[in-house]
Amino acid sequence: MLIDTYGRVATDLRVSLTDRCNLRCTYCMPEEGLQWLAKPDLLTDDEIVRLITLAVRDLGIDEVRFTGGEPLLRPGLPGIIERVAALTPRPRMSLTTNGIGLQRTAAALRDAGLDRVNVSLDTLRPEVFQALTRRKRHDDVLRGLEAARAAGLTPVKVNTVLMPGLNDDEAPDLLAWAIAHDYELRFIEQMPLDAQHGWKRDGMITAGDILTSLRTRFTLTAEDAEERGSAPAERWLVDGGPHRVGVIASVTRPFCRACDRTRLTADGQVRTCLFATEETDLRSALRSGAPDDEIARLWTTAMWGKKAGSGLDDPSFLQPERPMSAIGG
Repeated sequence: MLIDTYGRVATDLRVSLTDRCNLRCTYCMPEEGLQWLAKPDLLTDDEIVRLITLAVRDLGIDEVRFTGGEPLLRPGLPGIIERVAALTPRPRMSLTTNGIGLQRTAAALRDAGLDRVNVSLDTLRPEVFQALTRRKRHDDVLRGLEAARAAGLTPVKVNTVLMPGLNDDEAPDLLAWAIAHDYELRFIEQMPLDAQHGWKRDGMITAGDILTSLRTRFTLTAEDAEERGSAPAERWLVDGGPHRVGVIASVTRPFCRACDRTRLTADGQVRTCLFATEETDLRSALRSGAPDDEIARLWTTAMWGKKAGSGLDDPSFLQPERPMSAIGG
């Protein structure tokens, strides 16, 4: 098992397929983009499948989330999903995407074996979308969401980050829209993972701010804490149910004590936490001909050293050098 010194067991693997993205969200990267990883530095499709196979077969992983960057930019994605779906035991598989390519790929991803999707959408207003992402692709995301729902990639979850002065007034409208379309909305506090290192705690829309805004229009009833388990989102029934809304408060209400995640970057590095400052290189072991048991040992050793928490509340906290797009969400 991937166990750490605090007794936490990692059963959820987040796999970044690329650091590239076709949006330029202001809270993630500069307008001109970043220096992308060179193709030889990326894990190949075979290497990704081998590592996932090892994790599922030998290390207790039962859920795999494909991330990026934007994972739909990975040409071999359907094939990777199909091969992972054939594993025994078969892990649950999901995908976090900006939704731009979902209209043309949702059905194929379902047929390959994908179970569901999370789609990032921060606003219902096209002009605000353009200001936040620096791209005119709002309609593409909406069509992608519809395609995912039609393909049965459900529950379709919508991830939203609220930014001061841009979309911080939209929380109730977004929830009403999500309920009308049968999407599950989850608000995420802005985290210090932007490439520009411009994040400031005092400029962040907090979970408390979000809930206060939602309660101007809805009655929220907290779910039982036991139902949450290791899920990052605190969830509330909306107006008595059945619809729910979630808030992922990584900064103000960290959930590190229940964390069950391990992360694999697109260039084959194991990370124990989004905010980790150290990584363990599996790619070099793969390419030097290391057997599976040696790679498994590297992985288990890395996870054994996982820290108690993200350190966000520590005055000495240092933002990771890698931005979110290079880590994988």
